[in-house]
Amino acid sequence: MNVSKSGYRVFSANSTPACIELAKKITERLGVDLGKSVVYQESNGETRVDVKESVRGQDIFIIQTIPRDVNTAIMELLVMAYALKTSCAKNIIGVIPYFPYSKQCKMRKRGSIVCKLLASMLAKAGLTHIITMDLHQKEIQGFFSCPVDNLRASPFLIQYIQEEIPDYRNAVIVAKSPSAAKRAQSYAERLRLGLAVIHGEAPGSEADMADGRHSPPATRTTTGHTGLEIPQTRRRATFPGLELPIMMAKEKPPITVVGDVGGRIAIIVDDIVDNVEDFVAAAELLKERGAYKIYIMATHGLLSAEAPTRIEESAIDEVVVTNTVPHELQKLQCPKIKTVDVSMILAEAIRRIHNGESMAYLFRNIAVDD
Repeated sequence: MNVSKSGYRVFSANSTPACIELAKKITERLGVDLGKSVVYQESNGETRVDVKESVRGQDIFIIQTIPRDVNTAIMELLVMAYALKTSCAKNIIGVIPYFPYSKQCKMRKRGSIVCKLLASMLAKAGLTHIITMDLHQKEIQGFFSCPVDNLRASPFLIQYIQEEIPDYRNAVIVAKSPSAAKRAQSYAERLRLGLAVIHGEAPGSEADMADGRHSPPATRTTTGHTGLEIPQTRRRATFPGLELPIMMAKEKPPITVVGDVGGRIAIIVDDIVDNVEDFVAAAELLKERGAYKIYIMATHGLLSAEAPTRIEESAIDEVVVTNTVPHELQKLQCPKIKTVDVSMILAEAIRRIHNGESMAYLFRNIAVDD
């Protein structure tokens, strides 16, 4: 790569082996040394950052992967960004392949949009640009007051399908829910394959969570003169004009597959593999419908809780994820988990941003719904 050797530094925001490994892969591709810094937790649990070299007037790129301890990783990133800001860095760019709290980007009952809060915190700490990959919802980019480059992992996953899955021409791309159909369609069109959709949602799924739309109309208390007894039925009256039509409850159809998967390889595509219960249930259904091999392709392999064990015991043949999230321990527990390296596109994004080049090349042939 044609990279200027001066004017920028690349730092790792934590000392976990996975983050250091990804940072070293990126710096090797760029032909630069990894910045010298120390990030550690004091005995009282506080995060401390010590930058060991001058960053004045330079573009600084902070690479932060998100391990299981999400909140500590966020604090490390915030403290390092602020340390670099107070050290007079010119620009501070956060390279966050998996953006945490991205699932909490919608209002649920009396909760909060935590993803928006985190975006504000990062900007306040000093980050002037964000590089991330496959945000859970693309609208999250609007939460930031600084530029966000949302890279895509689909070219790497498609390349894996073409090179590592024998007879992939006999495969069908599967969306595990109607909401994932557009992503699956994008994969199917580029691979020239058929498309199937699993229809029917389990109770308690994200699409069915109460979000305040079932709240009753506002009421007011009718008060009279002192000493005047008003019947209880008259004390609470709805405001005029709030008699809304009664909506019929949504009935979930029995889970089924729309599309032919008999005698084919089923490839389920999604952005995150976390709690794998939905994927395991989908794999069992696809097996019943005649699929003889089942692959899961996703960008972020969070693989929380008992996910490796459930994958190992399920009908799933292989789970392919990228190295945006550390999952080395999960791979030891489950040989079915495979990793695709995306350090190449992260390194190229860093080079282009530092040199002021267009990022359009990194999004060529990328569909809007990808």
